[in-house]
Amino acid sequence: MSRMKHRRTATMLLLLALSSVLVLGGCGTDAAKEKGSETTQTGEIDPALAPKDDATTGEEANDPVTSMQTENALAQTVEQQNGKAIVNNAESMLVVVNKERSLPDGYEPPDLVEPNVKFSFSEEHEKRHMRKEAAEALEKLFANAEENNIELNAVSGYRSYKRQQSLYNYYVDTQGEEYASRVSAVPGTSEHQTGLAIDVSSPSVGNVLEEVFGGSVEGKWLAEHAHEFGFIIRYPQDGEAITGYLYEPWHIRYVGVEAATAIYNQKTTLEQFLQE
Repeated sequence: MSRMKHRRTATMLLLLALSSVLVLGGCGTDAAKEKGSETTQTGEIDPALAPKDDATTGEEANDPVTSMQTENALAQTVEQQNGKAIVNNAESMLVVVNKERSLPDGYEPPDLVEPNVKFSFSEEHEKRHMRKEAAEALEKLFANAEENNIELNAVSGYRSYKRQQSLYNYYVDTQGEEYASRVSAVPGTSEHQTGLAIDVSSPSVGNVLEEVFGGSVEGKWLAEHAHEFGFIIRYPQDGEAITGYLYEPWHIRYVGVEAATAIYNQKTTLEQFLQE
């Protein structure tokens, strides 16, 4: 019996030893896999997992300025109607209205209000109005100007189709059609009709809307700070070939702070900013 017990004991010990070897072998295999995984992660990246080349493009696509440019690109915001190019985003803060892009017939801004700023005249008039968002921005611009001892006066904001027609005809009758086309818009193509533009001047130059304003202290301040409140000098110096109009340092156009700042920094025009 003693021998039998010894044999059983020996057999059991042998079986236990074999089991330990098998278990240790399994752990070793898993460890090798983990080590191999670490080598792959810290070494050459699997092409299937590598960042795509257009990753930067994706970031740019999410940029607010880039998104605005894409959404309001010139080619996408105009339609041909009866031989005329009519804008299809008339109520956008980035609508582009110029000699080649007209507003829809009978267009009137939906939210005209009178900004609480100083005007160069006291009587009631349609030109005392702007679209609400632009009017509120103008109030902030004028308030900041006053804080910096800059005296500005609003001269002419919203302009209806009928009034633009009267003004254009006046220039044609007094200066000729060629000159009129360089300083005044054909009815239906005036930025003033959008309610987003306004002419400003200063008592220091007699509130005139002439180039002399651009050389004044007030005009220089406006050119340097208008973008901080969402406005641009719509018709910059030497920009006639692009905008179609002579330099107008008094004509500011609301486009929002982000777009205005980008246009200011790029030293460009609204047309160039939104070109494809």
